[in-house]
Amino acid sequence: MADAASDTDLQHLKSLYPYGEHSSLPLVIQNPWYIVTVVSYMAGNMPEAVPILFNYVLRELEHAHQEFEVPQHEAHGERLLLARKFRDAIFKGGMTGGYSKAINALVSLLEVTPEELRDTERQRETAISLPEVERRGQDFFRIFYGETAENVQSLLDKIYPDMGWFSNTIAYGSVYGYTGILNRLETSFVLVGALIAVDTPRQIVWHLDNARRGGASLEQARAARQIAIEACQSIGVKWRNSVPEVEE
Repeated sequence: MADAASDTDLQHLKSLYPYGEHSSLPLVIQNPWYIVTVVSYMAGNMPEAVPILFNYVLRELEHAHQEFEVPQHEAHGERLLLARKFRDAIFKGGMTGGYSKAINALVSLLEVTPEELRDTERQRETAISLPEVERRGQDFFRIFYGETAENVQSLLDKIYPDMGWFSNTIAYGSVYGYTGILNRLETSFVLVGALIAVDTPRQIVWHLDNARRGGASLEQARAARQIAIEACQSIGVKWRNSVPEVEE
């Protein structure tokens, strides 16, 4: 069903997200619709749709570069950033959407990624000590979950102490907590897209709330939810549960 990722379908998904305040980055990169979509495809187990989406967004970016006569070195940096956002979204989404699915999606992405947009070195800092990773994870977890952090952490520790430690230290200290490519809000949208695809309402509620806490307007959070739902529907995902709404 990779034909579900047609230009018409992708244009529609892109149109669902309302732009907020603009940064210095091109609008093509700013609009996080493709981040939600790629993790929905990954977690929905449709890796063959990933390169179609990547090529679509890359073409849009290159068209913008031509239209505005962006200098070559600047254009390359933005193309590389886009490729990295795709890779990191799939990597981060794999924590909840499925590790093997993330591998397959990254393989599909690699096959269409130009050589100059590939990475040969790790993006995360890996020489720091485990206690420092744990400290960073605890800090990021508290920021991410705000006033709900203590309750969520207590639940994770109660169900299995190893789960609580892993979530704090590895997930939030190294994977989600790295914001050098995807910022905090984009990371929330990664989790929303992956969790909707795998049908886990409790965690969908958590991360829709976290997206709002991270700066998404009500309309933007609702849009991310809708993009994930429609992207999943287009590749045949079926739900046993209803997808929670965004709370006002």
